[in-house]
Amino acid sequence: MWNWLFVPFVSLVFAFPAFATEVHVLSAGAVEPGLVVAADTFRKETGNAVTINYATTPEIRRRLGTGEVPDVVIAPPAALDEVAKSGKLDGEARVEVGHGGIGVAVRDGVPKPDISTTEALKRAVLAVDTLVYNKASSGLFVEGLLHRLGLAEQTQAKTTRYAGSEMLEHVIKGQGNELAFSPITEILLYRGKGLQLVGPLPAEIQNFTTYAAEPAARSELALAFVRFLGTPAAKAIFVAAGVE
Repeated sequence: MWNWLFVPFVSLVFAFPAFATEVHVLSAGAVEPGLVVAADTFRKETGNAVTINYATTPEIRRRLGTGEVPDVVIAPPAALDEVAKSGKLDGEARVEVGHGGIGVAVRDGVPKPDISTTEALKRAVLAVDTLVYNKASSGLFVEGLLHRLGLAEQTQAKTTRYAGSEMLEHVIKGQGNELAFSPITEILLYRGKGLQLVGPLPAEIQNFTTYAAEPAARSELALAFVRFLGTPAAKAIFVAAGVE
């Protein structure tokens, strides 16, 4: 068997020459900008396509709990730990993909509020008509942050939450003064499409979520893809997409 840790990635081209197939990935949406490019690179190098379905971390847990078994799962390590206990994942071949922070977004044409400090962010949150964030990992953090900043009660009536990144579509189509919290990578996907990034959360209250990839048990092709995600070439792709 190949010792993948010491074989250059170019050797993957010859790993599955006669049996080109498909890798099915279930992934958190925050890594989408880098994952799309990395998957296409893997396809070009190996001839094996990569099909990706995106979901929030709670939804990933639910889907795996109902029996879904993708070839590769990309999620926060704690979620992967839970799934690995069931024997559905390899358990020993995990690769860190990167981490991303939370940003603030507003619709194109809306003046960007000052969020350079925690106090400035608090003023911006209180000034808007609607506050939007998701029910995924980033949204759970924002929910806790609003409590810690003493803003939970003041913002409850004007808060709208969505399961995932569709909340950003809500902001783009909105009419009022709305502010959205979301992983920065997801906000950047809508750049030039009606949404603008105001900036990251202030450093003193920022939260970075780490994402890792793990293959299904007994899947050589899934293992090859995950190990590719750990190569310097793939790392550079993710960094360029804002997943550092």
